[in-house]
Amino acid sequence: MSRLPSVSGRECVRALEKVGFVVRRQTGSHIIIQRDDPYSQIVVPNHKEIKKGLLRKIIKDTGLTVDGFIELL
Repeated sequence: MSRLPSVSGRECVRALEKVGFVVRRQTGSHIIIQRDDPYSQIVVPNHKEIKKGLLRKIIKDTGLTVDGFIELL
């Protein structure tokens, strides 16, 4: 398993847009992104740095692996 990089919320959203996610809306400091096929909706905090545990949860919810996510960055 690869070591998780330190990424911001905006960088995370940019990486997930490469696999079909689209920004639906932003409420405060939370960006809601959505994919239609297969349906998935993820909330990404727009912080300077996303904590490691939360980033791992976001990656798991999208169906990616850590290595796959790192390639998208």
